[in-house]
Amino acid sequence: MYKNLVAALAAACCFSSPAFSQQSAAPAAPPLKIGFVYVAPLADAGWVYQHDQGRKAVEAALGPRVQTTFVENVPEGADAERVIRDLAQQGHKLIFTPSFGYMEPTLKVAKDFPDVKFESITGYKTTPNVATANARYYEGRYLAGVAAGRMTKTHVAGYVAGFPMPEVLQGINAFTLGMRSVDPKAQVKVVWLDVWFDPPKERDAAMTLFNQDADVIAFHTGSTAVMAAAQERGKMAVAYHSDMRKVAPDAQIVAVTHQWGGYYTQRARAVLDGSWKSGKLWGGVKEGMIRVGDFGPKVPKAVQDEVLARQKDIAAGQLRPFAAVAADVRDNDGHVVIAKGSALADEQVLKMNWLVEGVQGRVAR
Repeated sequence: MYKNLVAALAAACCFSSPAFSQQSAAPAAPPLKIGFVYVAPLADAGWVYQHDQGRKAVEAALGPRVQTTFVENVPEGADAERVIRDLAQQGHKLIFTPSFGYMEPTLKVAKDFPDVKFESITGYKTTPNVATANARYYEGRYLAGVAAGRMTKTHVAGYVAGFPMPEVLQGINAFTLGMRSVDPKAQVKVVWLDVWFDPPKERDAAMTLFNQDADVIAFHTGSTAVMAAAQERGKMAVAYHSDMRKVAPDAQIVAVTHQWGGYYTQRARAVLDGSWKSGKLWGGVKEGMIRVGDFGPKVPKAVQDEVLARQKDIAAGQLRPFAAVAADVRDNDGHVVIAKGSALADEQVLKMNWLVEGVQGRVAR
C-alpha cells in the first residue's frame, strides 16, 4: 500500500509540476502564410524558376514560422487580380507578385486588404501596404555583352525581346555597350515578340536571327527556347534568369542570374517581427541580386577572368554601364544620349526609351 501511495504522489507531482503542465505551455504562433503568383509555368529554369528558388530559400531560412503557396501560369490582367484576391482571402499576409503586368491588379487588391503586405516585383507604384523591388538586370547584361564580344566571330549578336519597355531597353543597350567595349564592330539585331512566354515563337525568332549571321544570342523572354535553339544550331547563347546549361550544355557561354532568396527572406522576417514597411528597392551586383557566371565549356579562362573582374568593378562602383567615359554615347539615330564625362541618373535609366548605336531595331512609340 505504501508503494501505491508513493506512486500516486509521484504521478500527482508530475501532472502539477510546471515542467509538465499543459496549461503553462504557450500556444505556438500560426505560421505566416506567404503567397507567390507566377506569370508562366514553373519549369527547370527561367524567370519563374528563379523566383521559386527564392520561395524555397524563405522556407529553408524560416522553417515552420512560414507556410508558402504559389500559383503558376497566371496571365497578367483580370486573372491575376482574381488569383491575388483569392490568396488574400485565404489568409496570406504577405503576397509576392513578380511580373510587371501584376502591378495594377496588386494595387487594386491591396486597397481591399489593408492588413496584408504586398510586394510588387518589377512594379514601381507603392502604397502603405504595397512595396516594390526590382533588380538592375542591365548590370548583368553589360557583363554578358563583354563575354559575347570576346566570343563572336561574325560580330553580330541576336536579341529576342518581349516588349519595348524601359527594363528591356536597358538590357539591350547595356548588352550592346558591353559587347562594343571589346568589339567596336559589333552589331545587335533585335526581334520583338510582344509576349513574355511563348516557346515556339521564341524559338522561331532565334532561328531567324541565326539565319541573319548572329553567332551569339541573348533574350528577354520567359522560357529556355532560345537556349535550346542555340544548342540545336551549334551557336552560342547567354542564359537569362538562371543557369541553363541543362538545356544548352555546349551553347551557353554565360548566365545572368537573379538572386531573390535574400530579399524575400528579409521581407518575410520583417512581417514576422512587425518591422515591415513599404518602400522601393533597386538592387544589383553590389547587393547580390544580380550575378554573372556559370560559364560554358567554350569560354576561355582569360575571358571568364575578364568578365568576373568587370563584375567586381561594378560591385565596387568603379564601372557604370550607362556612363560615357571616353566619348559621347549616341542612340542608333545618331543623337547624343550620354555626353562624354557624364552618366545617366537612375531616373533617366528608369525612363529609357531609346536604342544605343550598334542596335539594329526600333522602339515602337
